[in-house]
Amino acid sequence: MAQDTFSKEETLAMRRRLIGHSCRLFYSDDPVKIIRARGQYLYDEHGKRYLDCISNVQHVGHCHPSITEVAAAQMDLLNINTRFLHDNMVQYADRLAASLPDKLCIFYFVNSGSEANDLALRLAQQYTQHQDVIVLDHAYHGHLMSLIDISPYKFRKLSGQKEWVHVAPLPDTYRGLYREDHPNPGDAYADTVKDLIDEVHSKGRKISAFFAESLPSVGGQIIMPQGYSTKVAEYVHSAGGVFVADEVQTGFGRVGTHFWAFQLQGEGFCPDIVTMGKPMGIDNIHSGAVITLLLVKKLTDWIYLHFWQFGGNPVSCAIGLAVLDVIEKEDLRRNATKVGAHLKQLLTQLQTRHDIIGHVRGIGLFVGLELVTDRRTRAPATKTAAEVVKRLKEQDRICVSTDGPWENVVKFKPPMCFSIQDADLVVRCIDRIITGMCLHPHSDKACSSQVYSR
Repeated sequence: MAQDTFSKEETLAMRRRLIGHSCRLFYSDDPVKIIRARGQYLYDEHGKRYLDCISNVQHVGHCHPSITEVAAAQMDLLNINTRFLHDNMVQYADRLAASLPDKLCIFYFVNSGSEANDLALRLAQQYTQHQDVIVLDHAYHGHLMSLIDISPYKFRKLSGQKEWVHVAPLPDTYRGLYREDHPNPGDAYADTVKDLIDEVHSKGRKISAFFAESLPSVGGQIIMPQGYSTKVAEYVHSAGGVFVADEVQTGFGRVGTHFWAFQLQGEGFCPDIVTMGKPMGIDNIHSGAVITLLLVKKLTDWIYLHFWQFGGNPVSCAIGLAVLDVIEKEDLRRNATKVGAHLKQLLTQLQTRHDIIGHVRGIGLFVGLELVTDRRTRAPATKTAAEVVKRLKEQDRICVSTDGPWENVVKFKPPMCFSIQDADLVVRCIDRIITGMCLHPHSDKACSSQVYSR
């Protein structure tokens, strides 16, 4: 086993010398060196414990013994090219199929969420014989060139928007076009997609797909308004396109009440393609896409020419099966529902005391705390959000991060074993930090809060 042989300063110096500087660290001014982890906790080189509210990849908890045992046992037995026949792949696909609508029944396993989304894009374009894609504003779907092209979060900072990519408004009912006072924001936002489709057609073009995260994450932990996806799917299908639901961030029970976040839109909604990643393999290279039988019938000849050497390998699928077992045996969906509701309730109570908290939203263990300088204008409190993150790490050894177009949303996507006590601790510390910042404002000048001693 590799040993921790360098001081933090030596490791940091070597990283700066050897690793590309675009591969950024959390807390870059004073990074945390982590040498071991268990459950929802990280431990630095001095044995200090940090509460992890960031690592949604380690879905059921860091270094879960049931999973590490299975991984080691399968690795000791066999790991091989997936063009050889093996039970693990089909058993895993069968278990996943049981969690999905019957129409979603054909799987392709790859090595990362980005590969899954790239495959979904190619499937949609091959199926429709069209190139154009509609995506949501501020979306992020991966780091491959094809996905940077359909990720406004990325392409606006790089090469710009391609003519075949069309951006629909983010269905954000807090600061978007249609807000919480609108009688039917789901239909209103869906109609913006229809308008975009009409615009595309007016240019003599056709769409291949509508591509969206089931709950936009980089966009700011957004909860889709009810009816949105169903109506969008109706418009997209009428235009000959397919609906792709990106579940890389939100799948495998994170929302608690359902196994997949797209299911929040109701039983009547079923995407044509669902992509998955991150949680399915914990730290192992494992992701996939599942498509409907209708698509398969038209794509079989094309797909026959493609394979992924290690996508769905015996070790990855053994780990995937073990993850599903842990989710079930430890009732982690129920935990996500219970702890997430408790966390959201506590944060909402804070909102009544601190004017800087503009909005609390989320479901299960997918929660966002949006900070604003003015509740009326909803101007983002970006500097304050960054300071809250910094102080949580320095004063309380709690790891969180920010998201959203203005990086003013403190996000919570912890391992699914996150507890009621963890939620209590995080909110108590946020309360103390915001209270202190309001007594001694330093950045956004956002605090007109009522300050209560506790």
